[in-house]
Amino acid sequence: MGVTHAFSKPALDIVLVPGGSATPEQMVDDEVLAWLRAVHRTTQWTASVCTGALILGAAGLLKGVPATTHWSRMNTLRIMGARPEPNQRVVRSGKIITAAGVSAGIDLALWLAGEVAGRERAEAIQSVIEYDPQPPFDAGQKAKASEQVHSVGTNACPPARVA
Repeated sequence: MGVTHAFSKPALDIVLVPGGSATPEQMVDDEVLAWLRAVHRTTQWTASVCTGALILGAAGLLKGVPATTHWSRMNTLRIMGARPEPNQRVVRSGKIITAAGVSAGIDLALWLAGEVAGRERAEAIQSVIEYDPQPPFDAGQKAKASEQVHSVGTNACPPARVA
């Protein structure tokens, strides 16, 4: 689908900030951060998935706000002034919604679909994508995984570098 709006278009209903390998660069990009602050004034929902919460934090939007992100970045979220909620997959505070790791993005998307289009439509979307999580293991939250699993997971998700 590609880019649908330029930074010069600040009137949006929903802004969703993804995480990923570009997060460190976005966290220090003054144009991105200024745009987020401006567009947040008029959004219905400002949301993030995974380390996208760190970009919202860098923009100053999470000061004193409960939020979540990938478990390996909770301390960074705290440094940004947010109130980390490490055991929550999706956290809503007013019009700001944050989702934990990437799979929690589906939970966030379904919640937003319910808010925007109603529960029935959100459930239809859930049905179409066959989202019925039944993981073969129960290590999907930091509190549920062993230290050995954490050490492997930390190596799989290297720390963000901030320039």
